[in-house]
Amino acid sequence: MSDETVFSLKVLSPEGIATALQKAERYRLLNEPWQAESICRDILRAEGQHEQALVTLVLAISDQFRTEGAQRMEEARQVLGQIRDDYKRAYYAGILWERRATAQLTQHTSAAGHIAYDGLRRAMEFYEEAERIRPAGNDEALLRWNTCARLIMSHPQVRPLPQETTADQLE
Repeated sequence: MSDETVFSLKVLSPEGIATALQKAERYRLLNEPWQAESICRDILRAEGQHEQALVTLVLAISDQFRTEGAQRMEEARQVLGQIRDDYKRAYYAGILWERRATAQLTQHTSAAGHIAYDGLRRAMEFYEEAERIRPAGNDEALLRWNTCARLIMSHPQVRPLPQETTADQLE
């Protein structure tokens, strides 16, 4: 069999979707996000707008920011755009920016702190949006906002750019 072989992917049965989603979540917990991503893509082939599969796929892609770099951010944002719930879309947008920022910090480049600051501030803006529309008793956006604030306050290198330059211009 050659490397150029194209396979026809198998389609999940509707009855198997719930179990497949549980497996995807387990693979994320086992730090195997590529496995979780594959399962979510299988679920979405079977049931195109499965909300929890979309959320898990966004998280699985963002789990890979540290190893693959943040180049997959746009892909994750496209998946995020398919989520119908406004609160979830805002909250998980915050998660994406926060994870992109923390992945950037591991790069140890001269601009990493400035890029991370920009990402954390964007995350905090999305968390504030989620906070405004959150369901009663749901404080997860506040917890994430506080985490970003503490990260900025505890890392002296995580600071805004001293000039008018934006972090996007540094990448």
